Amino acid sequence: MTTDPPAVTVGVDFGTLSGRALVVAVEDGRELGSAVHEFTHGVVSHALPGGGRTLPPDWALQVPQDWRDVLRFAVPRALAAAGVRPEQVVGIGTDFTACTVLPTTADGTPLSELPRFAGRPHAYPKLWRHHAAQPEADLIVERALDSGQPWLGRYGGKISSEWQYAKALQLLREDPEVYAAADRWIEAADWIVWELTGAESRNPCTAGYKGIRQDGGYPDAKYLASLHPDFADFTAKLEHPLSQLGAAAGGLTARAAALTGLRAGTPVAVGNVDAHVTSAAAQALDPGHMLAIMGTSTCHIMNSDVLAEVPGMCGVVKDGVVPGLWGYEAGQSGVGDLFAWAVRTTTPQEYADEARRRGISAHELLTEKAAAQAVGAHGLVALDWHSGNRSVLVDHHLSGLLVGLTLDTRPEDVYRALIEGTAFGARTIVEAFERSGVPVTEFTAAGGLLRNRFLMQTYSDVLGRPINLMASDQGPALGSAIHAAVAAGAHPDIRAASAAMGRIERRAYLPDPARAAAYDRLYAEYRELHDHFGRGGSDAMHRLRSLRAEAAGAV
Repeated sequence: MTTDPPAVTVGVDFGTLSGRALVVAVEDGRELGSAVHEFTHGVVSHALPGGGRTLPPDWALQVPQDWRDVLRFAVPRALAAAGVRPEQVVGIGTDFTACTVLPTTADGTPLSELPRFAGRPHAYPKLWRHHAAQPEADLIVERALDSGQPWLGRYGGKISSEWQYAKALQLLREDPEVYAAADRWIEAADWIVWELTGAESRNPCTAGYKGIRQDGGYPDAKYLASLHPDFADFTAKLEHPLSQLGAAAGGLTARAAALTGLRAGTPVAVGNVDAHVTSAAAQALDPGHMLAIMGTSTCHIMNSDVLAEVPGMCGVVKDGVVPGLWGYEAGQSGVGDLFAWAVRTTTPQEYADEARRRGISAHELLTEKAAAQAVGAHGLVALDWHSGNRSVLVDHHLSGLLVGLTLDTRPEDVYRALIEGTAFGARTIVEAFERSGVPVTEFTAAGGLLRNRFLMQTYSDVLGRPINLMASDQGPALGSAIHAAVAAGAHPDIRAASAAMGRIERRAYLPDPARAAAYDRLYAEYRELHDHFGRGGSDAMHRLRSLRAEAAGAV
């Protein structure tokens, strides 16, 4: 007796340095095969490709061909790894880092791919971690406060330099010719769907969280003109009907089918953001269930049936995560990046030799040594702002701080203090929501950092609450595959698909009462430093940032 081969979807997750394709059974979410393609150009932060123009500090660009290559290489390899034929694939879904945004022509051609603009930095996609638009973000907030813009409270009172408007205003100010040539200003999450279907579409997630779209519209022309006279019609580059999350944006074109190895006409789900789509994969869609997607940075996503203005949140958007609920977002700009920085800069040769001798990584060695300490034994407190602060201060010109250093401070002390600092940052976010009347009833973690058990236990102790784990290390790709199953009609809606295909391990970590009490004392020190350097007690970090920029310009 033979059985029919399983119907599957493909989820494609476009990250910061690579893209991953995952093949998933629509019946039960079994992960059948995957493949990763590393971006050839990675993050373009020092000079344009091919020895081109040197970039100023805080720039971070990408190259669109790297994204196409994920479709070209990772998707066919994932199908081969899964032993799946193209006719078994009933849908494909994608997710992207955000706000990663690019200027294109009316037909979707990236301006960076036009010969006349290939040497112009502003023609390239700006990655989420592009933080050079902080002056523009500051101006956006200043003018919004001056004119009483009603949408500002929906973003916690601040607009990030990472988002669409700040990056576009920087483009206009610094390269008006490229700005004028940009018929469309589009999130990579929507652009990649355009590549697959041959037709432009826009999703409510990026439009709401990154594009200041609230209550059915964008900021008005009078306000935009107050930022720059030529910015008044900026939203014309954004305007497009929004498609509901989980819907089909269209079918694969013949060109996209040839690129991916799939069949032409295969349904393509509406685009989405990596963090937000992971909520479905982690079965974290119920009101009050906060999901922390922990990697190089952390994004906090939560649905609620309550609408509130939470200071420092990244945004609240109706239907932004799942139809029918208010979706909230907050985040930390640097988490895993901080630990990688510690390994690069604080690990002496003797530690590297020990790790090599024992056959473990430097991260594992430092974690082991850090975990052997009692809470507070290192005498340090770290502010986790090496990449600026996304929430709750929304200021990417803040910087990291380590207090308590002595001549006896060891690398593992710094490593542990940074882990604790990121946990304190997460607690600051949770407390901001709860003070604003949006209760956090459950906390789930997802992402690459889940492999560090000491880190996860520290978070549970600092937060003083149980932590669930997403029981898959491919959250965004699985979430995209779930959305693809809905787009293909294999499940009636995102909630049903999440229940069938998602993965969660409940109460994987429980707080230790003694450690939690000790961390309360350290957290009080963190909050004192947080408010002093982040809320105007001292402007030293901003002055140092300005001095750095002046020095870089003088070289």
